[in-house]
Amino acid sequence: MILRAYRPEDLREMVELFYDTVHTVNAGDYTPEQLDAWADGVPDLEQWRRTLSEHTALVAVEGERIVGFGDMAPSGYLDRLYVHKDFQRRGVASALCGALEDAVAAERIVTHASITARPFFEGRGYRLVREQQVVRRGVVLRNYQMEKRRSGPAQNACY
Repeated sequence: MILRAYRPEDLREMVELFYDTVHTVNAGDYTPEQLDAWADGVPDLEQWRRTLSEHTALVAVEGERIVGFGDMAPSGYLDRLYVHKDFQRRGVASALCGALEDAVAAERIVTHASITARPFFEGRGYRLVREQQVVRRGVVLRNYQMEKRRSGPAQNACY
């Protein structure tokens, strides 16, 4: 597996991975209605393009296939972190998250973690700030605002 910077031609594969991951990996923690509200299969591609170009965005590639991706705003907001269902628990999310944390100079990293992802972030030293009830397409979903404070300066890795 290699990590590399996001390229615009990656977008279609990334949104498919997002939809498939939400509807398989998160299915044990959310209802079908909640999964459809979270990922309805009709993403706003222009919004994705814009945020991915504004953030540090990385993809994990195995062969020619994207197996995971993540992006973080310069402010330290970890927006997305998704790993293909067949590549769970293989270090993909850890590699992506670590590289994103190193690439951004913010003193505090913040994310909104799903029920499924909360243990992953706790294992990386994030602490629970608060449980949230968010509304997507009229459906309530539970997630968690989590944060990680840095003990030293960011390394500002380049990709």
